Amino acid sequence: MMTIDFSIVFSYWHVLLKGLGLTLAITLSCALIGSLAGFLVSLLRISKFRILKWPTALYVEFFRGTPLLIQLFWVFFCFPVVLGVNIPPYVSVVIALTLYMAAITSETFRGALKSIASEQHDACTALGLTSRIKVFYVVFPQALLRSIPPLLSNVVSLFKESALISSVGIADLMFIGQNISNSTARPVEFLSAVAVIYFLVAFPLTRLVGVVEGRLLRRYAY
Repeated sequence: MMTIDFSIVFSYWHVLLKGLGLTLAITLSCALIGSLAGFLVSLLRISKFRILKWPTALYVEFFRGTPLLIQLFWVFFCFPVVLGVNIPPYVSVVIALTLYMAAITSETFRGALKSIASEQHDACTALGLTSRIKVFYVVFPQALLRSIPPLLSNVVSLFKESALISSVGIADLMFIGQNISNSTARPVEFLSAVAVIYFLVAFPLTRLVGVVEGRLLRRYAY
């Protein structure tokens, strides 16, 4: 019977950290771009014009209602065929995760936008503010502040879901952990180590969400 020896993990710690760095880089970039895109999508979803409202609603429901793995495969394998261009693997991954992040954050922003009192919109109209100024200087700051806790939760979810990119050959933390476990025949040690690394990154962020949410609730308590 093979003995379990976790000390072997330390021989590969630098390789695992390199994979973690790529995972964090992809997660943060997709979270940032996806959140900005999600805010724009939320504005279109609450638009009075159906020609803008319904297509964005369909986009959001599609990406929220289908598995991320299928979305990832579709962008990775089908985008180059449909568009007729060669898309690098890393770009395909970023596109897929960004589209997914934009869809889920748009609902977060949409809820925050609806929570802004109508009196503030009326005040902007009374002051003669343009739509652009109202959105970027009145609506967006308040919506962003109220959306911080769920946005952080979305980032944590994206970080964990990003493990799926290993299925298309991206050398992230999960991909490297799998390769090392296969080459060393030590799946228990290395897959456990990968799980611990994900936990050590995600757990403090989940605790941060609770702290931020508590402070915001106290701040806006009536």
